[in-house]
Amino acid sequence: MANSLRGEVLNLYKNLLYLGREYPKGADYFRSRLKAAFLKNKDVKDPEKIKQLIARGEFVIKELEALYFLRKYRALKQRYYSDD
Repeated sequence: MANSLRGEVLNLYKNLLYLGREYPKGADYFRSRLKAAFLKNKDVKDPEKIKQLIARGEFVIKELEALYFLRKYRALKQRYYSDD
């Protein structure tokens, strides 16, 4: 793996780990699943496959951000609007 891809993978892992702190099932659950996912692909050497996996990880980041924004929106809506 080239050093640039290694840096991208590490950066992706750190970003996902940071986002996992607020995961609904808990940070420990998210951390164990994240570690398992990265360990499953640790032997991948093909740069194209690594780039595909990085792209998938970035998609997961976007999905997590959407999940958190939706949860925040629902909490604010519940707080300020009644369900009559």
